[in-house]
Amino acid sequence: QVQLVESGGGLVQAGGSLRLACAASGTISSINGMGWYRQAPGKQRELVATITSGGSTNYADSVKGRFTISRDNAKNTVYLQMSSLKPEDTAVYYCTAEVRKYTWSSAMVYWGEGTLVTVSL
Repeated sequence: QVQLVESGGGLVQAGGSLRLACAASGTISSINGMGWYRQAPGKQRELVATITSGGSTNYADSVKGRFTISRDNAKNTVYLQMSSLKPEDTAVYYCTAEVRKYTWSSAMVYWGEGTLVTVSL
């Protein structure tokens, strides 16, 4: 099995910073893309940022210049450094990873349970 466990969420004031982490564990041969999505109350889940195994990144326009995604391939971990946080960043943040369990198997996408980020005025 493959598990993704997020950490680092919490309550922060507007303008503050938080760092999320997501560690993948279990039967893992390799991990392709990893990323972060978020879902605010009453809204659909949306892409925040993604990063390839080679380190290429992609960001939603709403977080460009404020959030930075990175990964540690040796630890199977992806991070999201969030700065200049705004109340509209309040959401449950989910990590995702495209995992190949065996060298001969196809990659599948796995999701974490989510971590809540609340930004207050």
